[in-house]
Amino acid sequence: MTGVETRTVSRDSLFLLANVRIEHESEQHRVRVRNLSDGGMMGEGPLQVQRGNRVEVELRNIGKIGGNIAWVQDQRFGIAFDEEVESHLARKPGGESTIAPTDSAALSRAHRAPPLPEARNLRKV
Repeated sequence: MTGVETRTVSRDSLFLLANVRIEHESEQHRVRVRNLSDGGMMGEGPLQVQRGNRVEVELRNIGKIGGNIAWVQDQRFGIAFDEEVESHLARKPGGESTIAPTDSAALSRAHRAPPLPEARNLRKV
């Protein structure tokens, strides 16, 4: 990839978990959502997919969305959604998540961002 920004759609950088199901498979895979826009997402996880695979993604506060694998690089991949979604909804805290965890380890809260430092504790550089 080059350092030139060629994207025309804004996206949110965030850390969410989602379930992805590859077409013609019954198993759901838990993946990290690294960024999300109304038209697609970048995910990360040990998912064996190839460009062009059909998938179904389940996102918090949004639900299930169909899409295609647009690119794959190591354990990261891009999904182009079939329809645009309201990606900002995934950032909102949900009461009960619509995504069922695959095991108890999936409930880890270790990936929350630390609180912002107080202004009086900052120093000018």
